[in-house]
Amino acid sequence: MESIQAIVAEAESAIANCRSTAELQAVESHYLGKKGAISQLLRQIGTLPPEQRPLFGQQVNEARAYIETRIAERREVLAQQEIAERLRAESLDITLPGVPLRPARLHPLTLTMRRVKQALLGLGFEFVEGPELERFEYNFGALNYPEDHPAMDAQNSFHVGDGWLLRTQTTAIQGRIFEEVQRGERSLPLRIAIIGRCFRYENVDATHSHTFHQVDAFMVDEGVSMAHLKGTLTQFARIMFGEEVRVRFRPDFFPFVEPGVDFAISWKGGWLELGGAGLIHPNILEHYGIDSERYSGFAFGLGIERIPMLQYGIDDLRLFLENDMRFLAQFPLL
Repeated sequence: MESIQAIVAEAESAIANCRSTAELQAVESHYLGKKGAISQLLRQIGTLPPEQRPLFGQQVNEARAYIETRIAERREVLAQQEIAERLRAESLDITLPGVPLRPARLHPLTLTMRRVKQALLGLGFEFVEGPELERFEYNFGALNYPEDHPAMDAQNSFHVGDGWLLRTQTTAIQGRIFEEVQRGERSLPLRIAIIGRCFRYENVDATHSHTFHQVDAFMVDEGVSMAHLKGTLTQFARIMFGEEVRVRFRPDFFPFVEPGVDFAISWKGGWLELGGAGLIHPNILEHYGIDSERYSGFAFGLGIERIPMLQYGIDDLRLFLENDMRFLAQFPLL
């Protein structure tokens, strides 16, 4: 009897001193487990005289029930305390400043292409899509290139199989559009524009890249002259660079135009070339069944990268393709 009371008193003290449910679990195992103190008492029943066994067994069971009750009460208290402590530790102070989100930005080339498209759409041009993997005949043959022209050298282009290459210029769309006219899918007059990637086999440095972007536009109608071309490009330059910009046209040669000019704007005290232009060569029109005595047209192609390089003072073409956030973060937010 005395040993039972001593175990109960000891267990009660141990339960009261527990500071966590883990400690309480250890106390429960010590007193109520298979090898615990109460189990040891039950094993003593067989050593007692028969007349003492019922009373001793009853007292041990009462001790077990009492300890179980005390453990359950203490566990509830400790569980509530642990929940409260965890809530305090995991609480969120909504008055603290939040983690800043990185704002969305467009790539400078995307910004420029959007402005170019908006400008040309405003001038009445329709934008079309063309394949980056192009047939040799559209990239060169349809554009009046002589067979010995340096641009047709196999070392200057990325050739992909027999008769295919990565387009070197967006001007390649001309032949496809004129074929649509031949098939009756389009009718004259035309005002067509295309913008996209081009590829040339070049060493990469500050001013050259194997991948670049162009915008090409052409117009075919009765009576189209150099005056229309100069007026269109002058208005385009004013939209892109401001009303005060000055433009310059100088004679140049391109196989697909006659006459041809290079197109430049005044910028910070000098002249900077943006691209080439001219009247569509009559040979091209006649090749697709368009009467060059009745119809004429102009075409121009401009490098997209040159525009943000001028406007933002970028001196290295490679920055556009390196995805360096220090560079990209300098451009306007959405």
